[in-house]
Parts: sequence; structure tokens; C-alpha cells
Amino acid sequence: MRILALADVHGDPSHIDGLLEKAGEVDLAVISGDLTQFGPASEAEKLLTMFDIPVLAVPGNCDPLDIMEVIDSSDAVNLHNAVKKIDGFTFIGMGGSCPTPFNTPFELEEDEIEKTLEPLFAGAEDPVVLVSHTPPRGLLDDVSGENVGSTAVAKFFNRAKLVICAHIHEARGFARSGDTFLVNPGMAAQGYAALIELDEDNVSVVFLED
Repeated sequence: MRILALADVHGDPSHIDGLLEKAGEVDLAVISGDLTQFGPASEAEKLLTMFDIPVLAVPGNCDPLDIMEVIDSSDAVNLHNAVKKIDGFTFIGMGGSCPTPFNTPFELEEDEIEKTLEPLFAGAEDPVVLVSHTPPRGLLDDVSGENVGSTAVAKFFNRAKLVICAHIHEARGFARSGDTFLVNPGMAAQGYAALIELDEDNVSVVFLED
């Protein structure tokens, strides 16, 4: 499966067409949050009409809560607190972020994130792809020397084959811990994305720039 991973659009979809062209033929687009820059939610409508392939999306901490209604009314799949099986892979979604110092619109306490993810993982068939706006604590989550990722997401990390995250703009990249791969595609608002080749045995990533 070829996945175009996008994140942190922040209301600026001007690079999406270029990134789609650079990615070539893909099976699926995954948007791991921050479709808007603190709303309005309607800003996401244009973004979600730019694809002629299936789209999975979760909201980010900078998205207003009513972004859920916009995703639900589009052709995209709202993956927040949901499971979607595609070509033998189980996709699980977790939007928003753990608490930040900035009181952004979509923040969840760590225990709420854990209570959301536990039943989703409990019923999931392997292999699992977790789409989480916030990264796990300790991987691709460094801000000025401090790890700011989610401890709850970290608890489920090794139960997935692949985790696609976002949130930490300066942490664009690829990491691996044990048998689990982690990808932060970078800010789509700055022309960044990632092309992920995924099968039952391997994960490979090419970073794209428009």
C-alpha cells in the first residue's frame, strides 16, 4: 500500500496539489491533524475536496471541535476514535493532543486518550496503523530539549506496526522502536509530506517537498 501522509496544513492547502503530483500513484491519503489554524472548521472543506483517492483524517489540537462535523460530511473518513480496515490493515485514529501550555481548542487529558485507545486496540486485528496527531512521549517529540509527546500514546506504540503522527513541526522525520515505525511527515503548510510504502513485512518512507 502506498500512503501519502500529510499533516499540519494549518488552513493553507496551497502545496497539496504539488505534493500529490510528486507522490505519483498512491492508494490512500492520511491527514494526521491540524487541518485548520484555529478554525473556522469550514476552512477544511476545500482541503478535503482536493483528493481523488480515499482519505483518512483526524483533527489536531489547533482544530475547533466542530471540525468533526466537516470531516463527517465530506468524502473523507473521520478516523478520530474510530477503526477502519483497508487492504488487510487496521487503521486506528486519535485526534487532538495531550495538554499544551497554549490552551488550544482540541486537547485531551492523558487518561482520556488512554481510555479512547484501549477499546480500539482491544478489538483490532494486526497489523495496525495508528494515526495520532500527537507523537508518543520520547520519539519525534523534542521541543527545545523537552519531550512533549503523549504518555498514553506511548503505551500503545508497540501494539502498532506503523504510527503516523504530526504536531511537533520541528520533529519531521522517521523513527523506529522495536518493530514499530513512526513517521512525522512535516508541515504540509510548508510543502512537506511523506510517501509511505507499507506491506505486512516492511515499511519504507520517502520524504517529499513541494
